[in-house]
Amino acid sequence: MAKQEPSMDRWLAEAKASPDADKCGMFLTHNGVVRETAKAQVRQGEAMPAVQRVAFSYDEAGVEAAVADALTWDGVYYVKVWLNEGELEVGESLMYVLIGADIRPRCIDALQKLVGKIKNDLVIEKEIYA
Repeated sequence: MAKQEPSMDRWLAEAKASPDADKCGMFLTHNGVVRETAKAQVRQGEAMPAVQRVAFSYDEAGVEAAVADALTWDGVYYVKVWLNEGELEVGESLMYVLIGADIRPRCIDALQKLVGKIKNDLVIEKEIYA
C-alpha cells in the first residue's frame, strides 16, 4: 500500500522557515514516478513489455545517513527526502527530494548526487510487467 505523498508547498514553506534558509539561494525538488517504459528499454533500447507496477523498498538507515552526509556538502543547507514503498502503479510517486543550497550549481549537483546515491545504493525496485 502506497504512502500518503507529501505536499511540496508545505515542504518549501518549512525549508524557507528553517534556521539556515537565509543562506539558500535555490531550492530544487525531484519527484521520481513509476513509468510505463521499462528501465532496460530506456537505457539499452531493449524491447520490453510495458511496466504495470513496481515493487519498491528502501534502506531507511542508509537514506538517513545519505541525508546527513548531503548536509556536509559545500553550500548545502537543507535536505528533505520522502520515499514510498510497496507495489506502486504507473504514475505513482517513488520519491521526493528537496535540496536547498547557496548557489545554483551546488544545488543542482547536490540534487543529482543525492538522488543518484539513493537510486543506485539504497532502493530496491522490481518492475512488474503487464
